[in-house]
Amino acid sequence: MSGPLLMTFNAGSSSVKIGLFSIEGDRLDRIAHALIDFRHSPLTFHLVEGKAVFDVELKADHADHLNDVMAETLDWISGHYDLSELICVGHRVVHGGDEFDGPVLIDDGSLARIEALSILAPLHQPQALRLIRAMRQVRPELVQVASFDTVFHRTNPELIRRFALPREVHDRGIKRYGFHGLSYKFIAAELRRHFPEAAAGRVIAAHLGSGASLCAMLDGKSQDTSMGFSTIDGVPMATRCGALDPGVILHLLQQEHRPVEEVEDMLYHQSGLKGVSGGISADCRELEASDDPRAKEALDLFTLRIAGEIGRLSMSIGGLDALVFTAGIGENDASIRAAVAKRLGWMGLALSDEANAKNAACISAPDSQVKAFVIPTNEERVIADEAFSVFNQAS
Repeated sequence: MSGPLLMTFNAGSSSVKIGLFSIEGDRLDRIAHALIDFRHSPLTFHLVEGKAVFDVELKADHADHLNDVMAETLDWISGHYDLSELICVGHRVVHGGDEFDGPVLIDDGSLARIEALSILAPLHQPQALRLIRAMRQVRPELVQVASFDTVFHRTNPELIRRFALPREVHDRGIKRYGFHGLSYKFIAAELRRHFPEAAAGRVIAAHLGSGASLCAMLDGKSQDTSMGFSTIDGVPMATRCGALDPGVILHLLQQEHRPVEEVEDMLYHQSGLKGVSGGISADCRELEASDDPRAKEALDLFTLRIAGEIGRLSMSIGGLDALVFTAGIGENDASIRAAVAKRLGWMGLALSDEANAKNAACISAPDSQVKAFVIPTNEERVIADEAFSVFNQAS
């Protein structure tokens, strides 16, 4: 395939998703996507190209050798696409703090400002930075652009962003930022495109995946969100605990004398669905298939906290007109959606069992006072669009 290309990188704490887009005029079309999961050995590059799927074992076998990993990955992709036509790379960066209010061209100055924010996201920000530097090393001529997960929530009122901590702590940046902003930006646009009447009202979007959060919107703009200072806040997740009494952390550190690293690992990697189920699984599908009561309790706690957060967020926007489910669980798990909706019957939310079972776009019952939708998210599309926009401005 000839013509200019754009590539996106969506870095997690232990994996990276890659998107490849063709450019025709002002139009971007995704032509392939891939995943590298650094938790697996041997390290494998998983590429999906239309209906074709390729799994390629990489010689570079560790995230610490990221320059080699990216060089090998690009070499392999170049066997399918003419990467001499690659003009721009877009990166998802988790934290933009109060430093960034939109996508930014990556140069030495912006890179230093992004790195300075690593202290606010020590598990995610360094991975994105390593990818940016690896691409600078491998393809130094390419324009690179950063898109930030926090930017969408910059419209949250200052009161919403504040913790009840001393003012000087807030002034040092200890405040609520919110995450999954690229996903919510896509959902807001899709809702406006397909269901404009609902989009103009009071909307809560539930991004339910291995990481999970919720966002309350008015006219497509974020007003409040479940995640605050960090990505472990809010509702329980696959392995993260969600909102937690800080006294628990003090107890673990001071009374049980646990090392900080052990507590961090517990909160990020051993809690949530995995922890409550007693280690059965962090995957809703496996928990739903289990007859162990601990699996049921994990799922019940998950849906209880989601429903409770929807109630709180509804207060922030003065009610609820529409609820959107998105991300892996939100888009595909009818039983989770049904359990959440059942807990919100008092709000006038009722699902159509048939539509919900089919993962239909609109899953609310005809007489439901609150509309409910299932909208697949696409963070890579937002990264690509923002990167292309910045590239055109820079050109």
